[in-house]
Amino acid sequence: MLNAIKRALIVFIGIALQLAFAISIRLFFYEHLGIITIFYSVVSVLIVLGILKDSLRLSNDLPLIILILIFPILGTILFITLGRSYKKSKLLKNIFSYEDKYEKYLKQDSKTIEEINSKQLDNIKYITNRTNYTVSSNNQVTYYKFGEEFYPELLKELKKAEKFIFMEYFILNKGTMWSGILDVLKEKAANGVDVRIMYDDMGSIAMLSTKYPKELAKYGIKCIPFNKITPFKGIFMNNRDHRKMTIIDGKVAFSGGVNISDEYININSPFGIWKDNGIKIVGDSIWNLTVLFLTLWNANTNEDKDINKFKYDFKEKIKKDGYVIPYGVAPLHKDLIGEDVYINMINSAKDYLYIMTPYLIIDTDMVNALCRAAKRGVDVRIIIPGIPDKKIVYTQTKSFFKILHDNGVKIYKYMKGFVHAKVFLSDDIRSVVGTINMDYRSLYLHFENGIYMENNSEISNVKKDFVETLKECEGISGKDINIGFFKNIWQAVLRLLAPLF
Repeated sequence: MLNAIKRALIVFIGIALQLAFAISIRLFFYEHLGIITIFYSVVSVLIVLGILKDSLRLSNDLPLIILILIFPILGTILFITLGRSYKKSKLLKNIFSYEDKYEKYLKQDSKTIEEINSKQLDNIKYITNRTNYTVSSNNQVTYYKFGEEFYPELLKELKKAEKFIFMEYFILNKGTMWSGILDVLKEKAANGVDVRIMYDDMGSIAMLSTKYPKELAKYGIKCIPFNKITPFKGIFMNNRDHRKMTIIDGKVAFSGGVNISDEYININSPFGIWKDNGIKIVGDSIWNLTVLFLTLWNANTNEDKDINKFKYDFKEKIKKDGYVIPYGVAPLHKDLIGEDVYINMINSAKDYLYIMTPYLIIDTDMVNALCRAAKRGVDVRIIIPGIPDKKIVYTQTKSFFKILHDNGVKIYKYMKGFVHAKVFLSDDIRSVVGTINMDYRSLYLHFENGIYMENNSEISNVKKDFVETLKECEGISGKDINIGFFKNIWQAVLRLLAPLF
């Protein structure tokens, strides 16, 4: 809420200055209007050229370009405050520093690299070549198709903790779910287990007091609200920690779409059935998630001098089962890993591509990739909510219905409620389960994490969940696609502004 107020205030100030400038020009400098107009036009074009030169995703930068060209002062203010002031953030500098520092802890064994190269596993090669995250084949993966299935397993594993518990979530909300977890954490902390909680300050701002970390400290639980909201501090306030993970002793880890709040386990869900998912990993790939967590934790605390103590050596044999790569997404990285992993899966699909996402607000690269896949005969199906949580965001989603539908992409609405699961699945071979929505915030602005799987047996359960969920869906109708003139205009405006919100 504070971040939205901040952005609105910046826009208001920019509009006020733009109007004041226009009025003053008319009143006091009318005879020089031509020269002044040329000057601001040249400045606007130079700024736009600079944006175009560095743009990785033009559709993401287009709203800012249009604003700068039409309203030079307002656009320039937004450009300065919302577009290029990231370097001022001490926390972001610390995160980048720890990412570099922790590279030495993420070393891929040469045998697996040779195996990937010999089998020409291009999607895996992209992740390993463009990031430091390692791939491993000795993992046992379990997929949970609802939060209420995921939660008991999480509690069971938390109760086994002996050394440490790391939890990182966008939302932490008091209620039945958190109470059950907190009871275990209190007991474990009292017995000397290193318990660390990190939640996003904005994601939980309406649920938790600013003093909540101190309340948890009384029980021996370490707690950090990530990127604490400070009005007018800088644009980095716009980059939230949307990751969701629990790591226990380095032996077991959980991720997926489920936050720590009752609606995620279908207690008092405000939008019908809350369709979410979770995933559990036992095996070497847990280390990627551990390093991800400790990168953000130590960027805030500088607590751990050597993180190898948190790595569990899986001496017990785990049956080889395909490949698993937990990976992280962070804003301002050169490569847009979140989107690129999805696009690579779209481009490599031959038989089918199934997607579940709460939001469908995508750029032209993603739109074109989906349309090309459908045109070459891939069965592309996307499940979105039937009961949306945000009406304006849902209107933005609907703005993509016609172009996708007209090119053969099938879109379905989950009529029982709200889909919060984030799933990509193709050809019974590849799948991603994690936190990355198909929207601008997840793909460009937030800290996220995904679990990429290839040739893993649990992919069959991901597919089974999709097929079962599809039975509770209805395909979009002509009424959803063929809308009136004014609705078309409204959708176009919202789509244009999507990257700004």
